[in-house]
Amino acid sequence: MIEAWDGPTEVGDTFEIKKKHEEYIVKKLESKRITHFYCSEFYGEHVSQALGAVNRLVDSARKTFSISGTKVRQDPYTFRNYLCPDVYRDLITNVVFLGAPSTGKTTIASQLAKEYKTVWMPEYGREYWEKHQINRRLSLSQLVEIAKGHLEREETLLLQANQYLFTDTNALTTYQFSLYYHKTVAPELAKLAHQAISRYDLVFLCDTDTPYDNTWDRSGEANRKIFQKQIKSELIIRKIPFFSLDGELNTRIDFVKQILARYQKYQNLLDSFSF
Repeated sequence: MIEAWDGPTEVGDTFEIKKKHEEYIVKKLESKRITHFYCSEFYGEHVSQALGAVNRLVDSARKTFSISGTKVRQDPYTFRNYLCPDVYRDLITNVVFLGAPSTGKTTIASQLAKEYKTVWMPEYGREYWEKHQINRRLSLSQLVEIAKGHLEREETLLLQANQYLFTDTNALTTYQFSLYYHKTVAPELAKLAHQAISRYDLVFLCDTDTPYDNTWDRSGEANRKIFQKQIKSELIIRKIPFFSLDGELNTRIDFVKQILARYQKYQNLLDSFSF
């Protein structure tokens, strides 16, 4: 697989267009020896000649596989089975929701996944904590296991997602819990938290202006407010762009949907939005 971010975008069979493509491919391959060139398109002949390779025309009538690169580009999510998993994963917009406990992250992520007909990533830390906590505490190494386990599941879901993956928390949350309970962070967890800076396409911080659900696994509304300030501070210090979500549930969901409607992956986020 060759990445061609700066490749020519014109298509056609004119001399000028073919020359641009040939020169780009030859330069991209540098001194690599190509013996055979396989494709189902007209350009197989002239590209093969440019490479000094044997032209192998395959299923040009699309009888064996009724698919083409054009179809895949138009709807890569429908035709995901024709894409390399690494390529498909990179097409998914990973949306993460952060915030203190009881700020609506789970509800928002699951609801959006339902509306967009995709999957969502539940907070693995909650599941792990319920199984392994002793006196409501976890060790430093267990917190590392949470961050790693969350990422493993997230990676699996990225390949199952349809355009978006809605993720409930990430390693930054686990990082903050480690500081809260142990006043320190294991080096491996610190590394995973740092990787979170560039891992997610869109980050939403859920505000605390919602009723506090005081379940047995939470540490009180006062701690919720402190934890919220710490998470927001962490985002600012690490220079992670984020959107704030406040108001009632439907207001928050509608705001996220507005952002998604305007967001195009690989474009400058700050240039794309103005509010």
